[in-house]
Amino acid sequence: MSTQLLQRPDHERPKGLKLELDSYFYDNDIVRMFANATMIWGVIGMLVGLLAALQLVFPELNMGMEYTSFGRIRPLHTNAVIFAFVGNGIFTGVYYSLQRLCKTRMYSDILSKINFWGWQLIIISAVITLPLGFTSSKEYAELEWPIDIAITLIWVVFGWNMFATILKRRVRHLYVAIWFYIATFVTVAVLHIVNSFGLPISFMKSYSAYAGVQDALVQWWYGHNAVAFFLTTPYLGLMYYFVPKAANRPVYSYKLSIIHFWALIFLYIWAGPHHLLYNALPDWAQSLGVVFSIMLLAPSWGGMLNGLLTLRGAWDRVREDPVLKFMVVAITAYGMATFEGPMLSLKNVNAISHFTDWTVAHVHVGGLGWNGMLTFGMLYWLIPRLYRTEIYSKKLANVHFWIATLGILVYALPMYWAGFTQSLMWKEFTAEGMLAYPNFLETVTQLKPMYALRAGGGGLFIIGALLMGYNLFMTSRKGNFLKNEAAEAAPLSEAYEKPKGEHWHRWIERRPVQLLVGSLIVIMIGGAVEMVPTFLIDSNIPSIESVKPYTSLELHGRDIYIKEGCNNCHSQMVRPFRSETERYGEYAKAGEFVYDHPFLWGSKRTGPDLLRLGGKYPDSWHYHHMLEPESMSPGSIMPPYPWLFEKDIDVESTEAKITVMRKLGVPYPEGYESRAVSDMNDQANEIVANLAASGIQVKSDKEIIALIAYMQRLGTDIKADANKVYKSYEIK
Repeated sequence: MSTQLLQRPDHERPKGLKLELDSYFYDNDIVRMFANATMIWGVIGMLVGLLAALQLVFPELNMGMEYTSFGRIRPLHTNAVIFAFVGNGIFTGVYYSLQRLCKTRMYSDILSKINFWGWQLIIISAVITLPLGFTSSKEYAELEWPIDIAITLIWVVFGWNMFATILKRRVRHLYVAIWFYIATFVTVAVLHIVNSFGLPISFMKSYSAYAGVQDALVQWWYGHNAVAFFLTTPYLGLMYYFVPKAANRPVYSYKLSIIHFWALIFLYIWAGPHHLLYNALPDWAQSLGVVFSIMLLAPSWGGMLNGLLTLRGAWDRVREDPVLKFMVVAITAYGMATFEGPMLSLKNVNAISHFTDWTVAHVHVGGLGWNGMLTFGMLYWLIPRLYRTEIYSKKLANVHFWIATLGILVYALPMYWAGFTQSLMWKEFTAEGMLAYPNFLETVTQLKPMYALRAGGGGLFIIGALLMGYNLFMTSRKGNFLKNEAAEAAPLSEAYEKPKGEHWHRWIERRPVQLLVGSLIVIMIGGAVEMVPTFLIDSNIPSIESVKPYTSLELHGRDIYIKEGCNNCHSQMVRPFRSETERYGEYAKAGEFVYDHPFLWGSKRTGPDLLRLGGKYPDSWHYHHMLEPESMSPGSIMPPYPWLFEKDIDVESTEAKITVMRKLGVPYPEGYESRAVSDMNDQANEIVANLAASGIQVKSDKEIIALIAYMQRLGTDIKADANKVYKSYEIK
């Protein structure tokens, strides 16, 4: 018997045809678990972000402890809101919608629970390890190698459960939301595995397998597409399910959804290099990133319009229904962010925006507006249905909507203003041709009021989230949770009758395996075209003979720099603009970074660029600057680092570090591992002697000594006058 006949309405089926239905139960318990986790981690992640924002206005809120310093909690904030808040939101929506779109229970309750508890343990491991300083330093991928392995395993569990559910579905065609879920699964897997390649040194320390320019290209191929395929494509899938459900309207255009899907996943993967414009990346790769970023505007806005036009005929309800209000603002924010992204990829615009707070504003319009508001709307729609009741307070939900919307505006507008202020002050010259603001701290002082307003906007957004938590908790109190929801549907027949005039795309919609493989092929093309030449053609990264590997002490200092998250505030990339070469020195060359595992170019200048720092100040300046920053830089918002003067260098790891570096191709002399500690002690004693000459007494085995060695090394390989202040230490 044809499934099409079985699934037709009663009045369309032939007379006498008996409809046989399968009975089954939807698993609402796993949905509730992820929904609760979404709300809890959302508030925690936002509170950590608020603390980080306030530290830029009141540095004393670093509290003098290493675990709460800005450099360590900033990655905790980003990981918490991306992988804990948004990640749990994705699982909430997917586990609810997939069962209903496939008309079947999830393939395995056990896999669902493993997915849930495994993901929460990964989040908890991030909460523990990032404040402790265990970080790879790669943006949005800071977690160290054991956690990376755990993420891979749990992601496979999720994909296995999702795909097995799709294969046992009772609906032949795959709805558009499922296309986005499949593309998300396969692409995030590829991105995570490729970007996480590294060699372990110890249980919680590794070095990236890539160096310098290559590492930067891979990281921003990952970083941009983590935004694309973790913060965007799964949420587009949720949009295509929950917006029509909440509005009780069909998706505006089926054909537009097809174009939206394939164009988006093909174009997005090429756009990563636009994060590296005017950097040391080969110009052809930068240009590719720009071209495909501009093209991204079309499918992105196609998706936005498809979402908004789905609400046609329901605008009267939008005025009254808080769920639809949240969703309208979310889709609008998606459109704004995906217009601004291509604009920021234009070289003349990027020259202004890069390293400034403009980028921070852009990211948060997407994060708070798109992800945050759509999550809130989804939860307001979902929780009453899980508990079979009405929302506790519609009025309170409306209050939340207006507070959250106001919070986004109060957050974003000052940060846009801050970004414009930074760039204009950095680039301004006097009539005599001198930098108008040679002291970097002059820009920092100007930005403090804007940072305070930003914190206020974030605080408003958190208040709204707390109101939602209360509202949904009270909703659950007055309702009755339905753990296993009964449902019926016709079984899927093996036979299939192709209707006349069926759209060509239906072929792949019926074949999830082919859809997965097709998605994989489409997303692999862009990455391969950009990465293969960069890795295989030596002319893309011209060598510089004077560039040498780090000494063992400098390598320790670099790892301390990474541990403290210094790259969250400081760049190491002088762009070829007069304003930058006048301020910092010679512009950066690709060959300077060939021994940097990982690269440390940075993405934000809260403090000045450090690429040419070596030899600029004596050792005593660095000593005092790390102990009490304002003593050397009045008005600085940098926190002090007193623990560096108390903690010993991890000497025992020295041999392992050199061994791993040699395996990665760094040309240390034969047998250097065995004498690296002796070499380290000799260089440390020289720094101690320099400090003693300035009246500073310190032991040679303290972390501050290693950090000073690294700071004094920066940029000296190509600085002709470096020896005037600091004599670079040679590897023996």
